[in-house]
Amino acid sequence: MSYSPEKNSNPNEFRKPERSRSRSRQLSLPESFFREEALKHVIFKMQLQSLSSTTSPSPSSPLSESDLSFPIDPPLHDSTSLFSDELLLIVLSKLPLAQYAHNSLVCKRWLYLHGRLVQSLKILDWGFLDSGRVVDRFPNLTDVDLVHACIRSPRNSGILVTRKTLTVHIDSLFTSNGFIEEGDVLRPSVIDQGLKLLGEWYPNLRRLVAIGASENGLQSIAEDCQTLQELELHCCGDMALKGISGCRNLQIVKLIGCVDGFYSSVISDIGLTILAQGCTRLVKLELSGCEGSYDGIKAIGQCCQMLEELTLCDHRMDGGWLAALSYCGNLKTLRLRSCKSIDSSPGPDEHLGSCPTIEELHLQQCLLRDKQGVKALFLVCEAVRDVVFQDCWGLADDVFSIAAICRRVKLISLEGCSSLTTGGLESVVLSWKELQRLRVVSCNNVKDSEVTPALATLFSILKELKWRPDSKSLLTSSLAGTGVGRKGGRFFKRLKP
Repeated sequence: MSYSPEKNSNPNEFRKPERSRSRSRQLSLPESFFREEALKHVIFKMQLQSLSSTTSPSPSSPLSESDLSFPIDPPLHDSTSLFSDELLLIVLSKLPLAQYAHNSLVCKRWLYLHGRLVQSLKILDWGFLDSGRVVDRFPNLTDVDLVHACIRSPRNSGILVTRKTLTVHIDSLFTSNGFIEEGDVLRPSVIDQGLKLLGEWYPNLRRLVAIGASENGLQSIAEDCQTLQELELHCCGDMALKGISGCRNLQIVKLIGCVDGFYSSVISDIGLTILAQGCTRLVKLELSGCEGSYDGIKAIGQCCQMLEELTLCDHRMDGGWLAALSYCGNLKTLRLRSCKSIDSSPGPDEHLGSCPTIEELHLQQCLLRDKQGVKALFLVCEAVRDVVFQDCWGLADDVFSIAAICRRVKLISLEGCSSLTTGGLESVVLSWKELQRLRVVSCNNVKDSEVTPALATLFSILKELKWRPDSKSLLTSSLAGTGVGRKGGRFFKRLKP
């Protein structure tokens, strides 16, 4: 609609056109103009001026905020909204595990789906479990770790203490009882209630790590989680092990009885016998800080016929326990870790017996100065194929020479054994006619210059040779011909002004 000017009494003036009554507000600018970015900024500045003005709006004033409506570009189309949850879960499950946490930040739907992809969780706050939020957030868990949630520790502390498999935050106060006092661990009744909830929510639980649980809590897990295959228990006593007798499908068990400076509980022959009679399908067993003797190991060997791997860490076994290994008819791997002694009183050699199925023997951070205990160990493991020494103290030439008893060794690995010399190594490895692999790392008394022709000939026929005994000799060979390290070398010439 257009307006034509009408003459007024004053011929030089024109009457302004009357405003249309059908419109209740001012006309807005054409929408096409708002597509131009430059015009958007101009209108935005005009809007700011009108908002800052204290005068009332007038027809000649800029558009008010109510009249000014910027066209908002429609959001980018979410192509994943076309997928069902089941299909999107399949797609997200193909991504690396490291990206799961980042993907959960995309939107609420992806956060919801992320919770259904997570199957392993380490709970740090007991309230997260007790309130039931854990099952709403992660409904498909098969692996749960409750240890840190059961220990009251300052989360904002910058002091972090690690002892074996346990890592906790502590404050600057230290008592004679250690880093963790008895009151710092939740009461067994509270822990048992949490285990009962876990059993009800996650009947398909495969792995559980708990601390301070009693017989009742473990029994509820055994009743509800029939598929439980791996169990790790901290600070549990003999009677608590009665609760896991119903876990007929347990294959991996790890018992931590005593950890110096943290907690102390007793697992003796009684507990080992209860464990052996209740869990007959064990494949791997690790005993850390546990007491016991010949009777406990014998019960495990007789009842757990499928046991293939036995690990003893910082054991407190009575003398004579080595002879009970002969009852482990299917044992293939024996690991001794952080043991102050092998066997304090192994007894006569003819009473030790042997375990002919053992193929691997691992000694890590053990004290090997007791020749009698080391000899008894090699007699029991006479048929071993792989022998590994790692950071063992007291492994001198006379102690290592006992290993010559084992005639079928195919692999020998020595790492961090500084007391062993080149002569002691040569006297043993040359006696092993089936040796195929040799690894010598960080054994400072084994010198390149002391390698004899016989030992060099052995090196040439081995299938695998890893020879880094002395870091100094390795450095010298790598810098040969560069002039570094010699007096007057080109890298050490004095700069002339």
